[in-house]
Amino acid sequence: MKSKHILALIATTAAFVALPALAQDVSYRKDIAPLIKKQCAECHGADAPTYKEFTLSKEAQDKFTKEKTGPRTDTYELLVHIIAYPGTGSFMRRLDDGTHPLAAGKPGNMYKYLGDNDAERAQNLKLVKAWVGDGAWYLNRFKARGDVPGVTKEQLDKLKLDY
Repeated sequence: MKSKHILALIATTAAFVALPALAQDVSYRKDIAPLIKKQCAECHGADAPTYKEFTLSKEAQDKFTKEKTGPRTDTYELLVHIIAYPGTGSFMRRLDDGTHPLAAGKPGNMYKYLGDNDAERAQNLKLVKAWVGDGAWYLNRFKARGDVPGVTKEQLDKLKLDY
C-alpha cells in the first residue's frame, strides 16, 4: 500500500516538473504567427512581396524599401524562406538586439518593431529565439560575404521552427 502512494507521489511530481517544459514549447501557430501578425503585418503582411519578388533586383528592393514594405512573413513557409533558405539568416539579422558577436553591438533594423518598449522587445526576441532553436540564432548568409562566414550545416541542423 505504501509503495502505491510513493509511486503516485512520484508520478504526480514528474507531471508537475514536466509542465513547465511543455509550457515553454514554442510553435509557429501558437506563438510566432500571432506575434508576427501584431508586430510585423503592417509592412510584411499579405500585400507585401515575397522574398523572391523583394530580391528580384536592386530597383525592386529600393522601391519596396521606399514604400516601407518588406518581404512577406504572413505564412510559415514564407517566414522559413528568410530564416533558412533562400534568405538565410535574414530574419535573425533584422531582429537581432545587437548582442550576437557578428552584430558588433548594432541591433538589426527591425529589432525596434518587436515591441513598444525594451522589456517587450527583449521578451519577444527571447520567444522568437526559442522558436528558432537553441544555438540556431545565426546572422550568417547562405554564402560568405565579407567578414561573415556562410552558414554551416551544423547551424542549419539546429533550426527548430516547430509549426
